[in-house]
This record gives sequence, C-alpha cells and structure tokens, in this order.
Amino acid sequence: MALLAACSAGGDGKPDVPPTATGSLEQLATKAQCKPNIQTDAQELRQANCTTDDGRYVLATFETDRGQREWINEANDYGGSYLVGRKWVAVGEPKVVAALRGRLGGTVETASPHHSGSSGSGGSEGGHSGHHGS
Repeated sequence: MALLAACSAGGDGKPDVPPTATGSLEQLATKAQCKPNIQTDAQELRQANCTTDDGRYVLATFETDRGQREWINEANDYGGSYLVGRKWVAVGEPKVVAALRGRLGGTVETASPHHSGSSGSGGSEGGHSGHHGS
C-alpha cells in the first residue's frame, strides 16, 4: 500500500517530513485523515473544508502549476499559513499546517496580511484606502 517513512531524521532534532504527497483531492484528504466537505468542484480548482483532531483547514487541488501559484499569490493578501505541494495547497492555522506537514510533506509558506486595517504604512499599489483616481 502506501509507504510510511518511520526512520529518524538523523538525530538533528527536526521532525520527520514524508515525501510530498500527490494525488486527487480525495486521495490527499485520505492521507491527511480528513473526510473532505467539497466546496468547489471545477476542472481547474477543487476545494474542500476539512476538520481533523488538529483543527480546521482548507484543502485545494489545481489543474495547473500556474493556477496554483495564482491562487496562492491572491490568497497571500489575506495572510495565513500554507502547506504547498505539487498542484495542491492546505491553508490553516500554523499548528494545523505543521501537523498536516507530518502527513502530507510539502513546504510551509507564511504570509502576512497585506492590509492590517490601519492606514499607517503600505505600498503604492492602486485601489487602496478608498481613494479614487481622476
């Protein structure tokens, strides 16, 4: 069946991380020990809510690498922790993402919210603070 890596990380104190999982949304959910509640079921994006003993998260799969990167770039504006694999991403609280990484492998990406609700500092991107161009 599936291979389970039960070996130690060579004594460096870091937790073992399995090879990055691949598969359909349902296959990834099974590996993550979640029964997915499908929210979006389209060819280019499939997305489900999951709840496990570790907490709640969103699991999404993508038809293309480009679609995945565009989704992550847009989601980064909202901040959060992301566990990223090949054509999939899981989004949740940092502790949930860390627990998922132990089952799915992948790379953790963390984003700070682009707008924190205060108007102190910010970039020079258009469409912010309700200002209208003339």
